Amino acid sequence: MDLNSASTVVLQVLTQATSQDTAVLKPAEEQLKQWETQPGFYSVLLNIFTNHSLDVNVRWLAVLYFKNGIDRYWRRVAPHALSEEEKTTLRAGLITNFNEPVNQIATQISVLIAKVARVDCPRQWPELIPTLVESVKVQDDLQQHRALLTFYHVTKTLASKRLAADRKLFYDLTSSIYSFTCSLWSHHTDTFLQQICTGDEAAAANSLERTLLSLKVLRKLTVHGFVEPHWNAEVMGFLHAVFERLKQFLECSRSIRAESICRDRLEKTIILFTKVLLDFLDQHPFSFTTLIQRSLEFSVSYVFTEAGEGVVFEQFIVQCMNLIKMIVKNYAYKPSKNIEDSSPETLEAHKIKTAFFTYPTLMEICRRLVTHYFLLTKEELTMWEEDPESFTVEETGGDSWKYSLRPCTEVLFIDIFHEYNQTLTPVLLEMVHSLQGSTNVENTNAILIKDAVYNAIGLAAYELFDSVDFDQWFKNQLLAELQVSHDSYKPIRRRVIWLIGQWISVKFKSDLRPVLYEAIRNLLQDRDLVVRIETATTLKLPVDDFEFRTDQFLPYLESMFTLLFQLLQEVTQCDTKMHVLHVLSCVIERVNMQIRPYVGCLVQYLPLLWKQSEEHNMLRCAILTTLIHLVQGLGADSKNLYPFLLPVIQLSTDVSQPPHVYLLEDGLELWLVTLENSPCLTPELLRIFQNMSALLGKPFTNKISELSSENLKNCFKIINAYIFLSSSEFLQMYAADLCRSFCELLKDITTEGQVQVLKVVENVLKVNPVLGPQMFQPLLPSVFRGIIDGERYPVVMSTYLGIMGRVLLQNARFFSLLLSQMACELSQELDQILGNMIEMWVDRMDNITQPERRKLSALALLSLLPSLNG
Repeated sequence: MDLNSASTVVLQVLTQATSQDTAVLKPAEEQLKQWETQPGFYSVLLNIFTNHSLDVNVRWLAVLYFKNGIDRYWRRVAPHALSEEEKTTLRAGLITNFNEPVNQIATQISVLIAKVARVDCPRQWPELIPTLVESVKVQDDLQQHRALLTFYHVTKTLASKRLAADRKLFYDLTSSIYSFTCSLWSHHTDTFLQQICTGDEAAAANSLERTLLSLKVLRKLTVHGFVEPHWNAEVMGFLHAVFERLKQFLECSRSIRAESICRDRLEKTIILFTKVLLDFLDQHPFSFTTLIQRSLEFSVSYVFTEAGEGVVFEQFIVQCMNLIKMIVKNYAYKPSKNIEDSSPETLEAHKIKTAFFTYPTLMEICRRLVTHYFLLTKEELTMWEEDPESFTVEETGGDSWKYSLRPCTEVLFIDIFHEYNQTLTPVLLEMVHSLQGSTNVENTNAILIKDAVYNAIGLAAYELFDSVDFDQWFKNQLLAELQVSHDSYKPIRRRVIWLIGQWISVKFKSDLRPVLYEAIRNLLQDRDLVVRIETATTLKLPVDDFEFRTDQFLPYLESMFTLLFQLLQEVTQCDTKMHVLHVLSCVIERVNMQIRPYVGCLVQYLPLLWKQSEEHNMLRCAILTTLIHLVQGLGADSKNLYPFLLPVIQLSTDVSQPPHVYLLEDGLELWLVTLENSPCLTPELLRIFQNMSALLGKPFTNKISELSSENLKNCFKIINAYIFLSSSEFLQMYAADLCRSFCELLKDITTEGQVQVLKVVENVLKVNPVLGPQMFQPLLPSVFRGIIDGERYPVVMSTYLGIMGRVLLQNARFFSLLLSQMACELSQELDQILGNMIEMWVDRMDNITQPERRKLSALALLSLLPSLNG
């Protein structure tokens, strides 16, 4: 592609490709796709996106095409790879100048330079890093920023390479630029702090952006650029400096307005400081040993004392708690039971931890976690009133503990309590004893404190097993608190029923279950929706527990089921409906057939819910699970559900329908239990087997990768169920398709999958000995060949012999035809091939472990004696 003549044409097509008119857009995209492999095309794109006078949208598109081309054609082994000459020109052009005025395009250029660097730096592109280092030194603000942005993306990409040779190159690169990067970061940080002091917010914002980028580079170099970083004085000096800089930046936050442009960047930088420490601890726990004391002092000071008031913000608190948690839980810092087996580094780290976590420190952390961080906030209480369903979703931990404050505080409490339970158990029990008796319903603060303490008792249930007589507490206090119906007391009603749920699997007498069921039934009628949802969640725990007794639950079954169904109808959010459905499913599963008198309302409601959940596949999964348990509970009566049930199975197992990605696993299980509970094979049930051919096809087996997966196992179980329900009708319709599918499967299949296929053929021969061999005739030569070749897998050989035994014993005429066919194919005499088969059969009889098959084989071999004597 000639650059001069092509530039105009490519520019015109790129302009058309930015059009909103599909008639203009589609041909342009096709043309660009054809040019992707043309020599010179990427040089033209480079000229276009570096020409700042052109339309931004056109330049943006040119950058994207260039970036995609790197992924596809830059490596030398790629089909239609770029020539080395063109790549040399492109590399030089990419770093000629760093003056892109548009932020989004600048970011894309930085990313694509990093992509090239991943392949070529430093061997084919040794000048990249020196050029970037020189460019970040210039005085021009724009050029300096763009070079620093590229420096970061290149460093990030090179740090992510994991091969040993690449790691060595990155170590060498780090050693050559670490000092410079530290100086660069210090310079931009000092400049920012000076500008904040003088009140120049605009200049400070620019300096802060450079501080952030240089810190991002340092993070990658520090964490990934050294084998043993604790031996490098500059690395450890930088890490110690992080704490000082963090304090300075936190103090800066006092003077920066919330709406200021600096505020958001400042918080991002503070979080990045903590990420440096967390990543370093994760990758180099022993190198972090000298930082343990300072990290704990810093984090505890800002999170658990007055030092943090007015400066800390939620995400910073989360990061500090994660730092404490990682130090407390780090296995590298835990000595072996036999101290002599522990390394000196482990013992040193453990010593530092032990010296820090004294009784006063642990007590303050515990009290602060419970009485400050566990308290329901004003925002949470407002959400409880205004949007109760969203409140319950938030409370059940939709967010990861790493990023959300409430889950993070609870996980930290659990980990610290587990590590130091002997110290903290008396502290927590003292807090509980101070709250004995009911609390004044007018005292909101006291109610919230009790809620928090009860939360702690629930979280620490396993650690408190020997210290709390929960049965007595349940009878003497908790039951009474559940009966306080005042609206202000609803946090305690909700928390107490949750608390009981936490202790059910820890320490709760079976004899008390009926009393608990009574309390749950009452709470399912509570005026407050949050309390009812929490109560439904708690019900699932005793019902799903191994100590569950149906006879204790049956007196409450009708009322419980009715109340749960009313709750299901009342809630509106998809997540909450799923939640309640899971509880209903669990109840149906545990009481099984005894649910029959009470499910009419649910059976009528599920079709409506299925229709309403068309855009919510996870809710539909919950409906499928409920239907599975319903069918099992209803048994043969489940045929009354077929008008709704069979279309649901049809949709869920149709791989041409997008929802199958979510619904297939549950859909197959529902299909199987429907067949297992079907009294007869209806035409509609027979018709949905049309989906099976695609399920057994190549795309499906590739997607699940292993033919031993649960999905494919269920497919074979479904096929067998059809065979045993009505073999003649089923085989007349589908034997040919099944045989074709099996022939394809056997070409590329695991041993277990092979056995599953052969077992289906064996079952067909069992129920239909006359027509079965004819229907699966294409499969039988491979079975015969497997026997005479001495199949090496015993389980496969056993199945081969089972199939051939049935053919020989039940359809001697067909066996004779098969023997003649094999003699012809293998160019052997009939007697010779029959003798080879018998010899191998006798030799491998010990492979057959099932008595039924051994008997079958013996009878089959005996049936040959008359013909041999004859």
